[in-house]
Amino acid sequence: MPSKNTSAAAPAPTLPNISMSMSFDARAQMHATEKAVYSYYNDMGKDKGNCTWGAGILAHKGVCSAEELGRKVSAQSVDSVFVKKVAEAEWSVRRGVRVVLNQDQFDALCSLTYNAGPGGASDTFKLINKGDFRGAAENIDTLTKVTIVVDGMKKKVTAPGLVKRRAGESAPFRISSPNDVN
Repeated sequence: MPSKNTSAAAPAPTLPNISMSMSFDARAQMHATEKAVYSYYNDMGKDKGNCTWGAGILAHKGVCSAEELGRKVSAQSVDSVFVKKVAEAEWSVRRGVRVVLNQDQFDALCSLTYNAGPGGASDTFKLINKGDFRGAAENIDTLTKVTIVVDGMKKKVTAPGLVKRRAGESAPFRISSPNDVN
């Protein structure tokens, strides 16, 4: 017996940036900014920030243990995980942004997503999808705080390195609408 449901299937959402990839120059610049470290380290300095390794790869939230701080990683591991994390960031941008981006905008969002994660970039994606590029730029600029532990208490502080990074990531969105010329 045929189904009585006669509603038409909803059209699949468009992915206008599906064929885009992070440019070679942006990828190289991000790798240089992340400064590959071949061991585990705390990203905000001694006993501060999150346990990180390689090219800004989060091992876990919170500081590294003494054992982790002694752990070395190979250049091959750093490079292969960097490539994997960039691909994940690209996919998040392709899937999450429903308006056409230029290469600089795509690169900036990949950098943001690599660093802040898809959840950290989601509000920016929402603003871009509404056509609010200026709002997206302002939102990117606010993503400079990290949590550290001081005397056993969690505290949000501005990470100086993120201020410069976010300024670069927000620059391609400092236009009034997606149709404006940069």
